[in-house]
Amino acid sequence: MTAKPTILLVEDDTFIIDIYQTKLSQAGYTVIPASNGKEALAHLEKSTPALILLDIVMPYMDGFDVLRELQKKEEWKKVPVILLTNLSQKEDIEHGLDLGASDYLIKSHFTPSEVLTKIEALLQKKADSGA
Repeated sequence: MTAKPTILLVEDDTFIIDIYQTKLSQAGYTVIPASNGKEALAHLEKSTPALILLDIVMPYMDGFDVLRELQKKEEWKKVPVILLTNLSQKEDIEHGLDLGASDYLIKSHFTPSEVLTKIEALLQKKADSGA
């Protein structure tokens, strides 16, 4: 069995990090946690993950700022980003997608298993397109 890809999990809530790190690790993914946007960008400087699971409301640098930074480097632009947030306003959803997010999930509407299904579908789509 080939190793599954690496996911960068950007979330400031340690409880949420624990839940998703456990769920994704059990599914075979390598998970790199980052507690804010600045930490996420520091990880990206070292290596590019297959996917980023990104919260919006965080200290130092929010998820929208991270999305803007991702557009500045060619290799980062290609990384699919799923926003996983509590912000549910239509404007926030549109803004996140306009900034390049591949999907926008509201935490309270999705179980970790459903998020895993979304991640796997997005990674499969990326693999099928040869990106």
